[in-house]
Amino acid sequence: MKKDIENREDIYNLVKHFYVKLMNDAEMHHFFIDFEDPKLLEEHLQVLVDFWDNVLFYSGGYRKNAMQPHLKLHQTKPFESKHFKSWLSSFNTSIDELFEGEMAHTAKTRALSIATVMEIKISESNT
Repeated sequence: MKKDIENREDIYNLVKHFYVKLMNDAEMHHFFIDFEDPKLLEEHLQVLVDFWDNVLFYSGGYRKNAMQPHLKLHQTKPFESKHFKSWLSSFNTSIDELFEGEMAHTAKTRALSIATVMEIKISESNT
């Protein structure tokens, strides 16, 4: 039996596992080229840990605007609906491979909400 997501270490393991998937996905890789530098990847993973720690455990440790860097990236590497579906699929698969339980389910539910809102806001930015 797998354990549930319980702390920052679990979140770190999740986002690292998730990013390996994204960086090895032919359709998604071009969004993550900057993170081929291990130092930049590690810095980004720490930001993601702060983000998900706040989303799941209300830690208050993430105070940035998560939308802004994605809107900026969209200007040079446009996001399409298929990218959101792929992101969500990789995230859910990563959770399922590592965890199970109430918080794992909550993470998948919140990821769906985040992806949906992000896709709407990015599509609105095109108009």
